[in-house]
Amino acid sequence: MKKAATILISISLLLLGVCCRAAILQSPDGQITLDFGVRDTSKCSGCPMYRITYDGKTVIAPSRMGFDIKGNSPLDKDFSIDSEESGSHDSTWSPVFGERSSIRDNYNFYKVKLKKNGDTDYSLEIEFRAYDAGVAFRYTINIEAINIEIKTENTEFRFSDDYISWQVTSAQGVYEKKPLSRMYVDTERPLTIKIDENLYAAIAEAALVDFSRMRLKAKNSKPIAVTAALAGPVTGALPITTPWRVISIAGSPARLLENNDIILNLNESCAIKDTSWIKPGKVIREVTLTTDGGMATVDFAAKHNIKYVLFDAGWYGPENNDASDATTVTVDPARSAGPLDLKAVIAHAKEKGVGIILYVNHRALEKQLDEILPLYKSWGVAGIKFGFVNVGPQEWTSWLHNAVRRAAEYDLMVDIHDEYRPTGYSRTYPNLVTQEGIGGDETSPTNEQTLNILFTRMLAGAADNTVCYFDSRVTKNATHASQLAKAVILYSPFQVLYWYDRPADAPRKAGGAGGEFNVISETPELEFYDALPTTWDDSKVLYGNIGKYAAIARRSGKEWYIGAMTAGEARTFQIPLYFLTPGVKYTASIYEHDPGTPTPTHVKITHIQVDASASLSISVGANSGAAIRITPD
Repeated sequence: MKKAATILISISLLLLGVCCRAAILQSPDGQITLDFGVRDTSKCSGCPMYRITYDGKTVIAPSRMGFDIKGNSPLDKDFSIDSEESGSHDSTWSPVFGERSSIRDNYNFYKVKLKKNGDTDYSLEIEFRAYDAGVAFRYTINIEAINIEIKTENTEFRFSDDYISWQVTSAQGVYEKKPLSRMYVDTERPLTIKIDENLYAAIAEAALVDFSRMRLKAKNSKPIAVTAALAGPVTGALPITTPWRVISIAGSPARLLENNDIILNLNESCAIKDTSWIKPGKVIREVTLTTDGGMATVDFAAKHNIKYVLFDAGWYGPENNDASDATTVTVDPARSAGPLDLKAVIAHAKEKGVGIILYVNHRALEKQLDEILPLYKSWGVAGIKFGFVNVGPQEWTSWLHNAVRRAAEYDLMVDIHDEYRPTGYSRTYPNLVTQEGIGGDETSPTNEQTLNILFTRMLAGAADNTVCYFDSRVTKNATHASQLAKAVILYSPFQVLYWYDRPADAPRKAGGAGGEFNVISETPELEFYDALPTTWDDSKVLYGNIGKYAAIARRSGKEWYIGAMTAGEARTFQIPLYFLTPGVKYTASIYEHDPGTPTPTHVKITHIQVDASASLSISVGANSGAAIRITPD
């Protein structure tokens, strides 16, 4: 039953010392409880601290909050409560694109203003929100000064035991399953933690726009504490409001992933008035950097319902050479012998209804952003792929999001690659269509790694996985059927397919120092990619076990798509089709791995009639997958 905001102010004795006053905040469904107080402990007095429980079980043990400020006393103790506010919010909004067409933003909130004891110049405001999906909080710092410098953030996330977590130190790294006590010094977020078989949590960040990125580190203490680790100092005019610190909470990995809208809800509404030019879709990379290759790839894209062709690094010169000029078409001889008439390819693509996306390395972006944006718009370019951008420190966080806003002024969509991980800014500026920040197919992940990524990285938002299909790494690690499933499971509004592949009539070599690329064989199952949307009206995580298996169903219009994957062991998925419209007959086209199917990819296609009362039994071998398309008859 839905409950109103629950805020109780009382004198109490809590788990960690004497609390001067305590506030209790519950989620709308009543399952999550947060208590906050300014407490006196053996180590400090007037310390702001919080605690979170889920159905009475501790998720976050009493944890300290605050900052160290350069040239001022720490903002993590000697406080008293000055004022408080509480209430509820419940609304529904429609994203320009997403994993569902309607998102509910429902939370109870508590805002508290803290005054530094004996010093009227200091105030620290903390805003808490309790969602059914978790808890979020952010700070606003006010000191009677023009500017300040935040040296460190002292936010803790304490846990009652040495729980298992899935850790990685770089956005494209390999996840390891480790206890919190063996946590890396600089751990990427989101950090997913298993508290018990029926309780999972993830520490994340939302609305990072003009602040240093938060990573996580362990603190040698009992109970075990994970602490915020800023990528550098933060400076600015007061007041300064931080990004949101998020603790997602759910009874299973599947629910944790299905509730990832909490990150978007914590961002500002769309700031672009006319979004009609923002059109997600499938993408194919042109790998030869030649006119002939460009023309052939455009024709292939038009034939196979692919909206965009990407010209990747090398079209304007060596990407890591400061002398390379992104206002010119000057092919890197190490990548291609050319020739490349890019404007002719763009014109041909326009005739075919295909858009062009251009890669630009951060070196050129930083020097030439003001030149290339109007220039690319005049060329008829649809978007830019940002490469190797600097991330972490406040300077580069601010620069990057400003570049996204500047691109929107010229109707240019953006795909940010390499180490950038999203915190929900695509809600505010949806021309930020997708980003990498994932150990995608270029890194040859096993299915186990992909299924680790699904319940960790994908909690943050869309990820450009650069799906490989005909490359030999697929058969070394998994099956082609699991590659079909990936394009459903790993959400990305720009879904890049055939990363290392080229159409049959494109040039055989990339030229120069480049090598062979795999020829796309017109195997029957490519019809699945042809039909596949990249954005959705509804999404349901049917099954999920981190690093082991998953099944996700997504709807676009009247059609449903299902992806299922396994790692390590074979599994039979029982998929009830309760989400189909009652009384309507459908055809389910099932794409499975079958060594006996006489094609290079060994994908068997089966068509059966189903309705909402049916249940599909899908047997998936070890390190394999299956994809399903369900269409009304």
